[in-house]
Amino acid sequence: MTTAHLVPEILGSAYLLLPLLGGAVLHGLCMKYGWLGILARPMDGGRLYRGRPIFGQSKTFRGPVLVAVGAEAVFALQCQLLHPLEGLASIELVDYAQLPGWWLGLLAGGVGELAELPNSFVKRRLGIEPGGTARAPIAAGVFYLWDQLDVLIGFWLVMALWVPATPLRIGISAAMVTLVHPLLTVVGYLLGMRPTAR
Repeated sequence: MTTAHLVPEILGSAYLLLPLLGGAVLHGLCMKYGWLGILARPMDGGRLYRGRPIFGQSKTFRGPVLVAVGAEAVFALQCQLLHPLEGLASIELVDYAQLPGWWLGLLAGGVGELAELPNSFVKRRLGIEPGGTARAPIAAGVFYLWDQLDVLIGFWLVMALWVPATPLRIGISAAMVTLVHPLLTVVGYLLGMRPTAR
């Protein structure tokens, strides 16, 4: 594979993932300033499964709603304002004018955030607290990768219906998220936008 082929794929994949960043920023701001506290209720309602929380206190309705709205805001910006700009349109993996509608960013962001729930469910079964990690090195490594990639998996499950999800694009996306997500998490924690640095 030549550099001439790889660079557009890297740029296009990064551009495709920008709505997730918008969702994370909006959610982080609401956590920092306590906005929309009415939605900051645990999705599991505090219920237990086999004596342990289903998802835990950190998985609230505010997460999926705000990540969906933030992702949609960026997606709408890409489709309405940035797509007509020749330089940006040239890096799109598909013609954004042909994507189905305004709701796609909303759906992709919301499903991406909801894709964190299986991870939380498994962690609670193993007695791992929110923001914590497994003690065994191998399990800790598995959960570390899962923590980085779960949102991406949900996001691609939606976007792949309209954007060809080639192995290269999936690999590039996974590498980007694995590298960038921990940094954003630490920055969010330092800015008071997250309860933990994990």
